[in-house]
Amino acid sequence: MRFTLAAAWLLIYAATANAEQKKSFGVYDAHYIILPTAMLKPEIAAQYGIVRSPTQALVNISLIERDGLPVVSEVTGDYRNLLEQTQPLTFREVREGEAIYYLATFRYTDRDVLRFTFTVRLPDGSNGVIEHQQRMHREDT
Repeated sequence: MRFTLAAAWLLIYAATANAEQKKSFGVYDAHYIILPTAMLKPEIAAQYGIVRSPTQALVNISLIERDGLPVVSEVTGDYRNLLEQTQPLTFREVREGEAIYYLATFRYTDRDVLRFTFTVRLPDGSNGVIEHQQRMHREDT
């Protein structure tokens, strides 16, 4: 049986204080989570080409209709530190069975407070904007 990245998120979701977040846009929910890549099991990270590092994090975003169906989207974003230094995020689409999600990785410094802005393209062509702030903590591999 194949252990999927989506299943890994469920395990991480249950075990982390930085639990998955959600923002609603009409009949669509954008689910997102930001976590250190060191929290991923080595085989999961390898399967998706993600480098496990104590100073690298992963963003996972998915757009879901209220009836539970995944939605194809375009996802863009960036993050800023407290000095207003901005870095872009480059998302890649991952399809796994019926699941569709968008992944991006980035480097951070221990105890950084980062402010994220994500934009998801909704099926009607409008954009949904998510703003999120999170303190990052180093996770040793």
